[in-house]
Amino acid sequence: MNIIKLSLLIISITFPSFLKAEINVAHAIAMHGEPKYPDGFQYVDYANPDAPKGGKVILSSTGSYDSFNPFILKGTAAAGIGNLYETLTTGSSDEAFTEYGLIAKTIEWPDDRSWVAFTIHEEAVWHDGKKISPEDVIWTFNTLMEKGHPFYKYYYSDVVEVIQENDNKVRFNFKGNTNLELPLIVGQLPVLPKHYWANKNFEETSMDIPIGSGPYKIKRFDAGRTITYELDPDYWGKNIPIKKGTENFGVIQYEYYKDRSIEREAFKSGGIDLFSENTSKDWATSYDTPAVQNGLIKKELIEHQNPQGMQGFAFNTRKEIFEDKRVREALSYAFDFEWTNKNLFYNAYKRTNSFFENSELASSGVPSGGELDLLNDYRELLPQKLFQEEYNPPKTDGSGFMRKELQEATKLLQDAGWELQEGKLINKKSGSKFEFELLLVSPAFERIVLPFKDNLAKLGIDVSVRTIDSAQYQNRLDGFDFDMIVSTFSQSLSPGNEQRNFWGSDAAKTNGSRNIIGISNEVIDSLIEKVISAKDREDLIVTTQALDRVLLWNHYVIPQWHISAYRTLYWDIFDKPSVRPKYSLGTNTWWVDTDKASTINQRKKSLQ
Repeated sequence: MNIIKLSLLIISITFPSFLKAEINVAHAIAMHGEPKYPDGFQYVDYANPDAPKGGKVILSSTGSYDSFNPFILKGTAAAGIGNLYETLTTGSSDEAFTEYGLIAKTIEWPDDRSWVAFTIHEEAVWHDGKKISPEDVIWTFNTLMEKGHPFYKYYYSDVVEVIQENDNKVRFNFKGNTNLELPLIVGQLPVLPKHYWANKNFEETSMDIPIGSGPYKIKRFDAGRTITYELDPDYWGKNIPIKKGTENFGVIQYEYYKDRSIEREAFKSGGIDLFSENTSKDWATSYDTPAVQNGLIKKELIEHQNPQGMQGFAFNTRKEIFEDKRVREALSYAFDFEWTNKNLFYNAYKRTNSFFENSELASSGVPSGGELDLLNDYRELLPQKLFQEEYNPPKTDGSGFMRKELQEATKLLQDAGWELQEGKLINKKSGSKFEFELLLVSPAFERIVLPFKDNLAKLGIDVSVRTIDSAQYQNRLDGFDFDMIVSTFSQSLSPGNEQRNFWGSDAAKTNGSRNIIGISNEVIDSLIEKVISAKDREDLIVTTQALDRVLLWNHYVIPQWHISAYRTLYWDIFDKPSVRPKYSLGTNTWWVDTDKASTINQRKKSLQ
């Protein structure tokens, strides 16, 4: 990285002498090490700078929407609305964690990363032509912290103030210098136009078409049913190196469908151009069609190197029946992954054993080296099995006969104060029955959870399975109004502040946070802060592995499965760069081939 080093003399309050500090000014900042792309680079390796702009692409979503404000807790934002906005910096898809200037032309920070400043591009303007200013950045930050989604309060909690340094420069001052990723995550701040919101209520949902600074504008919409975006030919950032060759579709239209099955059929009939399949059964059985056989639909399993995070049955530990981790562990013995994978998934998946699956951040074996040294500080507060055994979820022979596993579950439940009476599991103290609701948002999951429900019934546990619409589901999650759900906890290659929102004690008490499990654990809180303040990549890996191990051994979820590839289907109207990004599907670098698009309808008709 071509970083300019400036010498800055600052007066110390403690000492009457002058101290010399090094200030970095650069086009990019990496979490650890140096950015891949140097100052003056032209475009990223996985983009085609000569990709043609234009064409129309129809995408899809399920449910409905009632808002064009994606920055608040209230309402359901329209799909694709993020295309209207830009951030101060943006990452690349072939590095673990590096941020490149976008709205910001340059990034400035001291070696101790106790603050960061951004100089705004002179060309950066809103859709109405007004220049983006430091006032916009300051207003955005303060508004999101005061009125935005609770996520922002956790993500930016270490920011003390945001100040304007000159007509084109804004600076963020931090509480200290222990959170080394703050300069990067502050750069991810979406910047909003202060003048647009001057006489509007930011906390309310709105269907007024907003303005932003991004590559797309809203062209038209039918509330809750469809929304169409049009590429702005005057988009100011189209020649910024990190954006060159991206956002190539001239028009993007989102169609809404009631559920995934209807959405899938709409794709197969040609009503949608691009579709990601998330069901192994349908991937294996639903696309043996003439369109696929004749190459009109491309069906690709695209490998990637993304961390898979954790998908699992998530307990709401705020509920009394799930407070005891022995109970949570017991229920894990009732989920037969091996049978499920063989009979329902065509053996498409691997069992997930980590909250940071498919990455070097995942724990394995028993703790040793630096991880053991770290965990020893909390030994008295941790289960001793953590130090003696490798974590693995219960494993069956796949036959469907689970006598041994259910016996293990029964022992744990008895130890936790439950006993079987006339076929029902009863709490010895309160006399209450063990019953709960498993809440779903996708009907496709019903066939998966019903065998789990049957196994729980053999333990004397009554489970009701309920599937509701996406808006109602989100409202219940935001208010933690559920017993158990199926949830996914996505992770990056560089975990940091967001871990507070996932697992932190404060987030457990804040509606709308990602701590849906309700985790309130002093060891986990401490490890989160150590992850955030990791000094280098090695320190981050060791600390994250320790956090992962403590999460696993508390049995907050029943791990499910993962696949390290995108199941992608698309009608043959696209072209793509020759190089694929490591850490994303990269559809923002695809473009429409006008020759293919002009003949696709005739080719579709030939199959009818």
